[in-house]
Amino acid sequence: MRILFLEDEPTIRDVLTEYMKMQNYDVSCAEDGGQALDFLAKQQFDMAVLDIMVPKVSGLEVLQYIKEHHPDMAVIMLTALDDERTQVQAFNLYADDYVIKPVSPIILLKRMETILRRVKRPEPQQEKGLVIHDDSYQAFYDGKSLELTLSEFLLLQVLMGEPKRAFTREQLILRIFNEDYVGNDRIIDAHVKNLRKKLPVDCIKTVIGVGYQFREE
Repeated sequence: MRILFLEDEPTIRDVLTEYMKMQNYDVSCAEDGGQALDFLAKQQFDMAVLDIMVPKVSGLEVLQYIKEHHPDMAVIMLTALDDERTQVQAFNLYADDYVIKPVSPIILLKRMETILRRVKRPEPQQEKGLVIHDDSYQAFYDGKSLELTLSEFLLLQVLMGEPKRAFTREQLILRIFNEDYVGNDRIIDAHVKNLRKKLPVDCIKTVIGVGYQFREE
């Protein structure tokens, strides 16, 4: 697997790159956004791990370029920023995951593994209706992949798992992010909005005063 790693802090870049290489990833390192764009113009990658606050061209701009020119590439945003606005911006650009630094190298590798397993799985052709595959973190409708981000998939998985239950935003955050998320619980609203755009059926119900519930077809 070929990985593009954008990180301007040398120590973090060297440590995380070493861990990636120990997992047999072929890693190309960029020190700034301009260099990352140069790599993308010349090479094919399976995944990009992008720091947001980097010189020349920001990680968010690189993410936007990837989604416009390489829509099948998986992307993890890596940043010290924990403000809601930046996170929503990254998810609105269809980042697959958002990791706040400092991050454990092992946790980052696990998230990379999970996303790469999802994007590389062949699409089933025979299943009808809305179907999720827990092992590959993929969702399909009539055999067609819905191309959800990891957070969107986890949100759908939680709601479909207990269709008669109305979840609060706080409960959904704990199910999706565990204890990793720092910020406003309205991030769930952003995920629901994006998820509704991608689902061909209206199956997420807003429960006023509570949160969200899955509506069975």
